[in-house]
Amino acid sequence: QLEVLHYRLSISSKHHGSPAQPSYQALHAYQESFKPTEEHVLVVRLLVKHLHAFSNSLKPEPLSPSAHSHTASPLEEFKRVVIPRFVQEKLYIFLQHCFGHWPLDASFRAVLEMWLSYLQPWRYAPEKPPQSSESVPRVVSEKWAAFIQENLLMYTKLFVGFLNRALRTDLVSPKNALMVFRVAKVFAQPNLAEMILKGEQLFLEPELVIPHRQHRLFMTPTLGGSFLSSWPPTITDASFKVKSHVYSLEGQDFQYKQMFGPEVRNLVLKLAQLICQAQQTAKSISDHSAETTATQSFFSWFRFTPSEMNGSYTGNDLDEIGQDSIKKTDEYLEKALEYLCEIFKLNEAQLTQMMMKCGTAQDENGKKQLPDCIESEDGLILTPLGRYQMINGLRRFEVQYQGDTELQPIRSYENAALVRLLFRLSSVLNERFADQMEALCSREDFVGRLCRYHLTNPHLMQKIRYSPVVKDRTNQNWGPRISLRFLASYRTLTYLLIIYFVASWFYIGPVGCTSIILIGYFLYAIIMTFFFEGWKPHEH
Repeated sequence: QLEVLHYRLSISSKHHGSPAQPSYQALHAYQESFKPTEEHVLVVRLLVKHLHAFSNSLKPEPLSPSAHSHTASPLEEFKRVVIPRFVQEKLYIFLQHCFGHWPLDASFRAVLEMWLSYLQPWRYAPEKPPQSSESVPRVVSEKWAAFIQENLLMYTKLFVGFLNRALRTDLVSPKNALMVFRVAKVFAQPNLAEMILKGEQLFLEPELVIPHRQHRLFMTPTLGGSFLSSWPPTITDASFKVKSHVYSLEGQDFQYKQMFGPEVRNLVLKLAQLICQAQQTAKSISDHSAETTATQSFFSWFRFTPSEMNGSYTGNDLDEIGQDSIKKTDEYLEKALEYLCEIFKLNEAQLTQMMMKCGTAQDENGKKQLPDCIESEDGLILTPLGRYQMINGLRRFEVQYQGDTELQPIRSYENAALVRLLFRLSSVLNERFADQMEALCSREDFVGRLCRYHLTNPHLMQKIRYSPVVKDRTNQNWGPRISLRFLASYRTLTYLLIIYFVASWFYIGPVGCTSIILIGYFLYAIIMTFFFEGWKPHEH
């Protein structure tokens, strides 16, 4: 193993007068008390930009033979070593701390942009891309391969850290979707993924086995550092620099996780699936909002809506997001998925299958899908996406009340006193005339059909989707009876008040108006009996 770390730590201990620690140990030493602010991060990002511009102003080394005799000025040497010697390790610890402890919200954008600024030193190079090629992605030049290799963990390990964060965030939020898009766009720059892969191959390159206690002395890894000891030809200069970078930051026992390995690839596939689900959820929010707006025109005058009539919650966060932001979210996620496919060469067949899995399929009843679930030994379990869909009213289980309809909880659109009073009245009537109603409803003539229309149908056995685990159950037969609970609804009371008010204009008293209502309802029931016997006015 390389023992690069010992040299650096011995130098560090001389300056600080205390035993040196690897960066991963130093991270744990202060992470509990260190809480950077967003302004702190913005200042660090500004420093990174200026340091990149300062380092990129380094004059290129001449290729003439006399170049070897030329001694670089102190300023030129400082430009060469300022980032790897004075900034890299501290910034890596700082970024790791932020990736692990920053809240899962949109404020992480500041940390993200600081990280991306460090990963792209070519943006601050003196040469500028031609104006005609603004729409074409800028190819990362091969001259930046050394920087990428000597900052390999900045690209690979922090990318894995970002993946783990992205898998726990709500990608329906436009700000979170934008962060995924930004990272995918940066890593999808032409030739960048290939150079990162080359750096990983150099790190994984086998080396000659050397006794554990034999120290390898070397100069601080800079762009111009030279080795003080002879090396076997089996390990290259570039490979040593990559290994020294990794081991100096993480220690010699560090288990490297390849960015293009199967484990990280599975994380990327999970993120791709989450992106598909977020796109579908955003579309559902948009469609659901349009439906809700269309049905709230008339009933809003009476301070209740159709959603209150069936007791369902239809609220969502569209008011905070907005239709325009939903479109932006879809654009960001679509481009991010495209970039991820370019970076990791994702199989098109896998993505197609994933998109079909997240599509808007309909169940056997022609209704919308149930909330997103996974199967287990105990039945179906809601996923985080499923919980999000239920909380925002996008999907719900078709669970219906299976007990006595008269004993349902009092709704917010009902008058509690009237519900109790009408229940007592209905119970007395049903108990007193139960046999007569049973006889009338059992008749097969028109009178029987009319009674079955007015009374609760005693023979209706409905198959209801009870839950995702127990699929079918049948309602209990409660027998024919009178149900007056609909009169306790504020909607019905409002209609009656309007009718009585209009009737008073025509000098019709309450008794006469009530008689007209009963006669009109009876005639309406006769007409409906001929055509729609199964439709029940009392069932809600």
